[in-house]
Amino acid sequence: MLLKEIKDIYHLELDLLFPKEEVDSFFYMVIEHYLGLERFILALEPNLVVSKENETDLFYALSQLKLQRPIQYILGHAHFCDLSLQVDENVLIPRPETEELVYWILELVLQGNFTLSSKEQGIRILDIGTGSGCIAITLAKKIPHAKVFAMDVSKKALRVAKRNALANNVEVQFIEADILKGQDLKGKYDIIVSNPPYVRELEKQQMKKNVLENEPDMALFVSNEDPLLFYNSIVQFSLDHLAPGGMLFFEINQYLGAETKLLLGQENFSEIELRKDMFGNQRMLKGVFRSEG
Repeated sequence: MLLKEIKDIYHLELDLLFPKEEVDSFFYMVIEHYLGLERFILALEPNLVVSKENETDLFYALSQLKLQRPIQYILGHAHFCDLSLQVDENVLIPRPETEELVYWILELVLQGNFTLSSKEQGIRILDIGTGSGCIAITLAKKIPHAKVFAMDVSKKALRVAKRNALANNVEVQFIEADILKGQDLKGKYDIIVSNPPYVRELEKQQMKKNVLENEPDMALFVSNEDPLLFYNSIVQFSLDHLAPGGMLFFEINQYLGAETKLLLGQENFSEIELRKDMFGNQRMLKGVFRSEG
């Protein structure tokens, strides 16, 4: 079968479920993954024929897309900050908003805008609720001599994160622990960062079917009654585990920016800053831990 005919079938089957531009993107991602072909191949070879064996892979991907399974889970990987990460249904798919949070951290770290807890040890970073390891692994990759730790309550998520660290040739110390149970880790950190569960149950109706039916609930949702549960726990943990002058970073619920900011304002944090993401939503929060109350 001609490759252009398969592309037409993708649109025939998927255009009622997704925007046409997104269907194009799916098709190009699939042919790159399974066939090693660039997206402009049809312009160069409009009559390119696909073998029966390769047809099977392309139509398998199509069948999964029709079920609205995320393309990243179908292909088994996602791109994040120039890295390729393995993903499956045990971890969230990394989002562009989280990339923005990481780039904010990198901007401040590479400017040297804080005092290290130990000049001998170098910068120490803890990622709480690491999932695929996207935040921890990127920071370990891009910050020379950083000592990076990553915590998650899920054994399955940690297995994915460990594979990603190995594949990207970085050293991250992974910790299986539940931040809600008041973990007491040794040492101080210069940076604590977290993208914890923050979607309220009442917000489920705003979410796409492919997210609700595929990505792990435990990494997404919190109760309507206590939506800042994880933020409270992480702030309290940070009071004991951030070095003076250390920084706390959060990805946050866009509707709860003021409330989340207040958590830091009520504690020993200064230079508290909310940032909007590329879509204009309040999505990131930073605070600096003061050396004195």
